[in-house]
Amino acid sequence: MQDNRVPKSMLSAEQAILQMLSEVAPLTQTVSVPLTAALDRVLAQPVVSSINVPGYDNAAMDGYALRAAEVSPNHPLTVAGVALAGHAFTDKVPAGSCVRITTGAVLPSGLDTVVMQEQVELTQTDLQQQIVCQLVPSPGEHVRRAGEDIAKGAEVFAGGHKLRPADIGLLASLGIANVKVWRQLKVAIFSSGDELVPPGQSLGDGHIYDSNRYVIAAMLQRLGVEVIDLGLLPDDPKAIEQAFTQAMTQADVLVTSAGVSVGDADYTRQILHKLGQINFWQVAIKPGKPFAFGKLNNCWFFGLPGNPVAAVVTLEQLVQPVLRKLSGETVTADVKLLCAECEVPLKKQPGRMDFQRGWYWQGEHGLKVKTLGSQSSGMLSSIANANCYIVLARDSASLPAGETVPILPFSNLLR
Repeated sequence: MQDNRVPKSMLSAEQAILQMLSEVAPLTQTVSVPLTAALDRVLAQPVVSSINVPGYDNAAMDGYALRAAEVSPNHPLTVAGVALAGHAFTDKVPAGSCVRITTGAVLPSGLDTVVMQEQVELTQTDLQQQIVCQLVPSPGEHVRRAGEDIAKGAEVFAGGHKLRPADIGLLASLGIANVKVWRQLKVAIFSSGDELVPPGQSLGDGHIYDSNRYVIAAMLQRLGVEVIDLGLLPDDPKAIEQAFTQAMTQADVLVTSAGVSVGDADYTRQILHKLGQINFWQVAIKPGKPFAFGKLNNCWFFGLPGNPVAAVVTLEQLVQPVLRKLSGETVTADVKLLCAECEVPLKKQPGRMDFQRGWYWQGEHGLKVKTLGSQSSGMLSSIANANCYIVLARDSASLPAGETVPILPFSNLLR
């Protein structure tokens, strides 16, 4: 049956993401950083290679450099010298001769092929060394040509690319010591609620530890943003308004948890109305329906639900792509789902897209998945012990065991 608490006009998760992406624009300030500080930063301009990589024809194997046309069965070639990586052989190579060569060494002028050392028979006399090739090679075999990896003038990375570890090595191979990137996004966070207590203190009756701010900060660190922690606030409108004002002057984004539903002490939504604007405040997603998006002057606002799992899901699924775009990264709204056979029945009512926490693995005939105990949005263990979401469409209902379902492996925010 349809979930009567979910209006048909409520934004779907896909609509919410597209609307937010259409409204935000990337940062405009750039900084130059050394490669050692460039990991996970977003390029502010394309990177174009000023050199060929490799810079010269070189050997892909240890062996002998020669002219392929001079190789024939039982025909010896005289070893004219040795070419080592970093020490080129620069003499002219006579006809009927070859050069001993190591991996990465410059291919001597006039030679076109490298034969692996395992494929030659070496003979030694008092005056010279000779080889006989056991196989006739093809011209160009085991040779890496100049520019084969990257040609001079080629665009290596486009602007908006987020640098990964291998990218850092590639930039180093081009001789690039510094790169221009977008400055780090500044994201302010706070938790609010009289029932919350910081970890390390004693719990009183009716109190719980503040976990949301810690998991939100950890996830944001994985995104490479600068986190401004405004702390744990009481259910006091003055304190919350002061935090809003501070975020408006210090941060590009404010992320809060709790306070955007319709409870008597949910002041966050009221103060957002006073100081800024709410673009929307409910999304047809489970967990995470009470999700708010708005703006405070030049500071974007994301109000996450108070339930811990709902806060995690909405931060990863709804907020993450928007923060990435704000950081200058090239972002699309496309989500790549996998398919897996579910080993347990799934409970669901139509009305909201459901992100059930699960564990998937490779079975004998394909991927398998199962849910992990309770799907309560208040139980962080359902996230901590999972490695994927089972993604059930807004209009889908309960499913029996054995059905093929879409799954979304956790992103690096949760792995």
